[in-house]
Amino acid sequence: MTDTLRPVQAAVDGSAVPDAQDGPQKLKRSIGVVGGTLLTLSCVTPASTLFVVVPDLFGSLGTATALTIAIGSLLCIAVAFCYSELGTLIPSAGGEYAMVSTMAGRLAGWLVFVLSLLVVMIVPPVIAMGTADYLAPVVHLDPSLAGAAVMLLATLAGLLDLRANAWITGVFLVLEVIAAAVVAVLGFAHSERGAGSLVSLEVAGTDGHADTVTAMLIVSGLAIALFVTQGFSTAVYLSEELENPRRNVARTVLATLAISTVIILVPVVGITLGASDLTELTGGDIGAMVTAWSNSAVGTFVSLCVALAIVNAGIVMVIQNSRVLFASARDKAWPQPVNTVFSKLGRFGSPWVATLAVGVPGALLCFVDLDTLYGVTGVSVTGMYLLVAVAALLARRGAHRHTHAWRMPLWPVVPAVLIVVLAYILTQQETAYLLWTGGITAAATLYWAFYLRPRRGTRWLVSIPEDARD
Repeated sequence: MTDTLRPVQAAVDGSAVPDAQDGPQKLKRSIGVVGGTLLTLSCVTPASTLFVVVPDLFGSLGTATALTIAIGSLLCIAVAFCYSELGTLIPSAGGEYAMVSTMAGRLAGWLVFVLSLLVVMIVPPVIAMGTADYLAPVVHLDPSLAGAAVMLLATLAGLLDLRANAWITGVFLVLEVIAAAVVAVLGFAHSERGAGSLVSLEVAGTDGHADTVTAMLIVSGLAIALFVTQGFSTAVYLSEELENPRRNVARTVLATLAISTVIILVPVVGITLGASDLTELTGGDIGAMVTAWSNSAVGTFVSLCVALAIVNAGIVMVIQNSRVLFASARDKAWPQPVNTVFSKLGRFGSPWVATLAVGVPGALLCFVDLDTLYGVTGVSVTGMYLLVAVAALLARRGAHRHTHAWRMPLWPVVPAVLIVVLAYILTQQETAYLLWTGGITAAATLYWAFYLRPRRGTRWLVSIPEDARD
């Protein structure tokens, strides 16, 4: 982590990159705070998170689900502060890895890149396969085939101009919010228990009796709770395409976190209060609860909205993933033939080869059992946040101390406390998930040691768009 990025400026003008022809290509700035917030909020995809991820939390945490998500959201405020400050200092499509490489060293940045790549490659297919469940009221489809179709559709949309995608995802997002609002209203209108149940910490046991949710279960569940609103980090990936990134990155990150927390947490509270009994709540079948609270027509409407939300999430995630791969090629992370291909821009200004490279494998992953990889995602998100917090702790040293940027309050307390909390959360995760993530990280470290580090003058040169330095 001491091998810091000395040649960043040289990487920008191309002078330190012998095999670059015209210097690093730049994405065009075409979206403001509204467009960026729509795209970022769509990556959080509140409705699909509510209907796909939250039921698993209900199954293990019962009435403690809302409390766990609330704690996770509070932790995410500290994470968002780190992203906002680092994102305005280093507004690059590389996102976390560009920020961490610059502040904490190339190896740390490379490991963050690997963790982020794990997250962005695994999550879209997992969510996409949920499409079939919510199209069931209209048509019965094979989950793998439906998921693959969603990924291919998202890939085609990702080839378009980013401004057009902002409007597409904005329309879908409205439907997501409506679906979440319907669930919240119905849940509160059919309340079976008081607000005190939100801290009763009960889950239905296998014998039908109530079991107590321990503090350790809540801590363990925080890895998934952090993932629930994880998409707010997409604003950093889009920072190279945001107008006036020094101001708009922080606004987009914080606005997205606030909005997504409300959209997700309020319905979760409504569901907790409105479930007929603890067994129904622990079962987590939100669609069945909605139908019981209303009628089949409303249930079908909500299900279709969720299906559209999943398509929406696929589009934004493919956009995000392609920007990460594009930036890594532009920053010379791979052998030169690979860098040349992945850094190509299409007629709409999007990295079309990188888009295909993340979308098509995503479609293929829909035919793979991703249960274990889903667990790896929670570990990867926590580890990624941990390294971002370390970078934020180092963000005000040297020349960066005087750089014009958004600055978080209560620095360095916020990143320091966040590091301790995230490290503890990691220790409470299942060993198998830790081993999977550790093995992948070890392989990435070997690639760093035997390929990237010996070529430090021509490889892994994180570049920052020149206009972002003003």
